Amino acid sequence: MRVAIAGAGLAGLSCAKYLTDVGHTPIVLESRDVLGGLVAAWKDKDGDWYETGLHAFFGAYPNMLQLFKELDIEDRLQWKEHTLIFNQPEKPGTYSRFDVPDIPAPFNVILSILRNNDMLTWEQKIRFAIGLLPAVVRGQKYVEEMDKYSLLEWLRRQGVDEKVNTDIFIAASKALTFINPDEVSATIPLTALNRFLQERYGSKIAFLDGSPTERMCQPLADYITQRGGEVRINSPLKEIVLNEDGTVKHFVIRGLNGAPDEILTADIYVSAMSVDVVKVMLPKPWQQMEFFQKLEGLEGVPVINLHLWFDRKLTDIDQLLFSRSDLLSVYADMSNTCREYANPDRSMLELVLAPAKDWIDRSEADIVAATMTELKKLFPHHFDSDKPAKLLKYHIVKTPRSVYKSIPGRQQHRPSQTTPINNFYLAGSYTMQRYLGSMEGAVLSGKLTAQAIAEANPQTAKKVHKTPITSQPATNAATV
Repeated sequence: MRVAIAGAGLAGLSCAKYLTDVGHTPIVLESRDVLGGLVAAWKDKDGDWYETGLHAFFGAYPNMLQLFKELDIEDRLQWKEHTLIFNQPEKPGTYSRFDVPDIPAPFNVILSILRNNDMLTWEQKIRFAIGLLPAVVRGQKYVEEMDKYSLLEWLRRQGVDEKVNTDIFIAASKALTFINPDEVSATIPLTALNRFLQERYGSKIAFLDGSPTERMCQPLADYITQRGGEVRINSPLKEIVLNEDGTVKHFVIRGLNGAPDEILTADIYVSAMSVDVVKVMLPKPWQQMEFFQKLEGLEGVPVINLHLWFDRKLTDIDQLLFSRSDLLSVYADMSNTCREYANPDRSMLELVLAPAKDWIDRSEADIVAATMTELKKLFPHHFDSDKPAKLLKYHIVKTPRSVYKSIPGRQQHRPSQTTPINNFYLAGSYTMQRYLGSMEGAVLSGKLTAQAIAEANPQTAKKVHKTPITSQPATNAATV
């Protein structure tokens, strides 16, 4: 069967990959000139890469890790020391570490918390543990029920000390969802904590050894095309045309640079576009259906990703760092963490500005100036001197609508991959799957969509090795 897929992010590409595994022929359509969607990357005139987001991979990403294994590119993940590192704003230039020992879960994470005396007192640790107990004991069902509360509301209901919020959860919330604890649904960080407490290496972090577009998305595209599928860039979806019975008749692909529009017909059609684009593209007859009306409760959150090149090394830390800054979320010196970006003499900091709603329309000059003010607090020895570190160049990538904004009550608005239209499916991390808005969620959603298509059309799917779907929840860190 021919399956037309609009969107070549991780959801669309993984959907196409798993469709080829059961003998279908996907045609993936990407509106831009680059693969990856929310993990897209570009190369500048100097040959340096800049990315849509700071992409960290977690041990609690089983579907993503399985995909890397199936593509035979596991060696491209550079696993870091098992630790979480936070800046200490009250002690500029210093760090607080949660070093996770290599012992079974949950004792490894618990011991890492007990050993850390920089951020929490013993009384705060005990109250924190008691507050978390219901989520650990009652499991994911309880966690999902907490979607009616913001994280801050939940913490207060559990009697958790306010300092736990300011010291840990503000940084974690911004890293997971790009918004603060007073906005984010309690379900999101509790899901992450559950995985970290249940999986020995769940909180262990890896970085890709190069750009996501080249090192992750291109192997997916090659896999698809080698098995008879197509992956087409510069092919924006213009319209979804319907038959009289409301099913999809064909996609209209907008012609670029004076070229005529193209009609693309297939047996099955998939939207792997972001939820904000899906809502705009819905045909009018569908807009009256309850299934699609629920999408109005979802919208993307704004995200800003910065890349700053300096004339010297600012740090030798090879790890993701939680800034605990009012402006910044997480950051990393990519000259240390990424093999292709390595530089022994100069730093390239990649940073996520969050929450970004008040900054998305500001000028790049304003954003860089504000970021540099924060960096002077993080690296005082390099900026408060007679010869301060010099910013050589920068790139800023603004995404006005990124992953869905995970405020309380959004779970009920997340749709299934199967729609009421029998030849139209959805893929994307906003759809209902247990990994929330993340790279892992995008990959799992694409896999679930491919599975739904194969199950609905068993007569056309060939018998091949069936890849297991792991649906235990994981995190969303750093676009995560």
